[in-house]
Amino acid sequence: MALRNLARIFLGGAALALGGCGAPAAKTTYGENPDIVSARPELISTMNAPKPVGWPEGRAPIAPPGFTVTLFAGGLDHPRWLYVLPNGDVLAAQATTEKSHGTILSAARNIVEESVGAIGDNPNNIILLRDANGDGVADQKTVFLSGLHQPFGMGLLVNSFYVATTDALLRFPYTDGNTQITAPGEKLADLPFHDGANGHWTRNLLIKNDGTKIYVAVGSSTDHADSGMQAEKGRAAIYEVSPNGSGMRIFASGLRNPNGLAWEPKTGALWAAVNERDEIGPDLVPDYMTSVKDGGFYGWPWSYFGDHLDPRVHPKNPDMVAKAIKPDYALGAHTASLGLAFYGGGPFPAHYQGGAFIGQHGSWNRSEPVGYKVIFVPFANGKPSGPPEDFLTGFLDDKQQVAFGRPVGVAVDRAGAFYVADDAGNAIWRVAAKH
Repeated sequence: MALRNLARIFLGGAALALGGCGAPAAKTTYGENPDIVSARPELISTMNAPKPVGWPEGRAPIAPPGFTVTLFAGGLDHPRWLYVLPNGDVLAAQATTEKSHGTILSAARNIVEESVGAIGDNPNNIILLRDANGDGVADQKTVFLSGLHQPFGMGLLVNSFYVATTDALLRFPYTDGNTQITAPGEKLADLPFHDGANGHWTRNLLIKNDGTKIYVAVGSSTDHADSGMQAEKGRAAIYEVSPNGSGMRIFASGLRNPNGLAWEPKTGALWAAVNERDEIGPDLVPDYMTSVKDGGFYGWPWSYFGDHLDPRVHPKNPDMVAKAIKPDYALGAHTASLGLAFYGGGPFPAHYQGGAFIGQHGSWNRSEPVGYKVIFVPFANGKPSGPPEDFLTGFLDDKQQVAFGRPVGVAVDRAGAFYVADDAGNAIWRVAAKH
């Protein structure tokens, strides 16, 4: 009980929402020019995380008219990220947050994260799901890879299957149709990792369309470099590396937690969905998606959304702030925007062609929950061209007190079906256009 009270003191508790109550409400935290209100650092963190309870019988996420939502696979174990193989098999990386240790604050955070289902027995595997009869429901489930250290990003290049775990980039041999890989993996590169205080542990990867480079996303260790910059060495960045592991370099930096990586279909540019910082108000800081420039710096930890200073970060660094690139499009404060997939060439209506789907895992640092849905942003000529639209909702109950699920990774298969990983509902949802 004493430790639980410490959790409430440090993180605000589920019923305690003091830090952001007096902050002014922003007009909008979405779009190319969101309203950036004054920062209000929180002495006690605002916290309101709906409790995950799983999906009741007969209930499912809700899509717009003209679409069908199907439970592609249920009974999974914290599926976070998705990858669709060329033969249509769907891979789901299953892993959870590891417990922090070393301080009282770490213990408090563990209690809170366990209460919302973020920490549990870690499956540390990749599951293969096959729809053999083509009815939109997986009828085969096998463990594709096991014994991995928090696997996340996946990619296939010819006969090599790549996995980004929290501390390494690995390569495995693959043959089309494999339902399991038993050969040992080859470690191509170490990835930044801090045992016991690893912060944002997810490591996504994306292979360049011509197969010459791989891009790996590494989030920050802390919220705003609150343990000092030494703990952030090599973090908050997207790396570029050759398929054999050589020539690894930082491609772009100052990205607090870049999760979703995708190629914009019109221009071929690299885009990322970035989960921004907490604890300076209910409407700060907007998560965002942005095109990522080679050598670009995007502000973290000294500034956000361009040159807006974070008052908590010391010492100041005006030279780096002057270099900070303003992101292309805000996705709402505290929405935990993680998944990113562009849609093109499938049976969805013309409105969706070329646009972006974003999986929003949902807020904790806000008295009124936001996120907990998949949104769609239309694109034209390689840029966002309109306001965000709800695409897949219904993850919260009507009172916004419990979460049936939480969307994370999103993916599109070659036939144009859309998949969503739901790590709290232990499910993968499939969305298809009605004929």
